[in-house]
Amino acid sequence: MIYSLSSLVPNVEDLLTLEVEELAGVLLIYLNAYEGSVVNQGGFNYHNFFNAPGRQDYESRQPEVDQALMEALAWLRSAGLLVEKASSMGNWFFISRRGKQISSRDEFAAYRNAGLLPKGQLHSLIASKVYPAFMRGEYDTAVFQAFREVEVAVRTAGRFGPDDYGTDLMRDAFRPAIKKGQTNQPGPLTDTQLPVAEQEAMANLFAGAIGLYKNPTSHRHVPTHPEDAAEVIVFASQLMRIIDCLKP
Repeated sequence: MIYSLSSLVPNVEDLLTLEVEELAGVLLIYLNAYEGSVVNQGGFNYHNFFNAPGRQDYESRQPEVDQALMEALAWLRSAGLLVEKASSMGNWFFISRRGKQISSRDEFAAYRNAGLLPKGQLHSLIASKVYPAFMRGEYDTAVFQAFREVEVAVRTAGRFGPDDYGTDLMRDAFRPAIKKGQTNQPGPLTDTQLPVAEQEAMANLFAGAIGLYKNPTSHRHVPTHPEDAAEVIVFASQLMRIIDCLKP
C-alpha cells in the first residue's frame, strides 16, 4: 500500500532532482495505488490533492515539491495519461486507460521509451508485429520480430520455399546478374538496372542484416537498449520498403 509520495521517494532532494518525466512516473504510480480521497469514483481533483489535510510530506520544502508536482501533472496531461473529465469545471481529471496500466517505474519507463519508435513512420507490417513488443520493453524480441518479417517478405516476394531462410536466402534473392566477370541468372529481387557493384551491395546489405540481427539467442550485437533497438527496427522497416519496390 502506498500512503504518500514520500513513501515512494523518501528524500526530498532526490524528488526535486528528478526530471519532470521521471517525477510524472512516480506521481502516476502514486495515483494508481492510492485508495483514499485523492482518487475516488474515477476522478482526481487538483484542489483536493494539493490541499488535503496532512499531505505535507516534505515539511518546509513543500512549496518546491508542489511546484515540481504541478509540472509533473502537466506532463501527464500532455501525454494523455491524465484527462479532464467532460463534466468538470476544470479541476477534475481521470487516469486514462493507458495510464491505469502503469503501476511500476519499469512499466512507466517502457511507456516513455515507446516514444522512441515512430510507429506512424514504420512499414505497416513492422508496426503491427513489432510495436507491441517494443511497448512492453521487450527490445531484443522486437528486433528479432522485425527481421523475421524481413525474411518472410523476401521469401514470399521471391517465391522461395519454406526451407529457404537466413543469409543464403538473402544472397539467392538478390544475386547479382554478373559476378567475377561471369553472367549469372539474377535473383528474383535483384534490381538489374543498378550497376553490378550496387547489386552486390544490396545482397550484402540484406544478408548482413539478417545474419547480425535476426537471431538474438546466437548473436552478440542485438540491441537491448531502447534507443539502439528503435534505430535498428527503423532500419528493418526501410528494408521492407525496398522489398515492396523490388518484388515482381
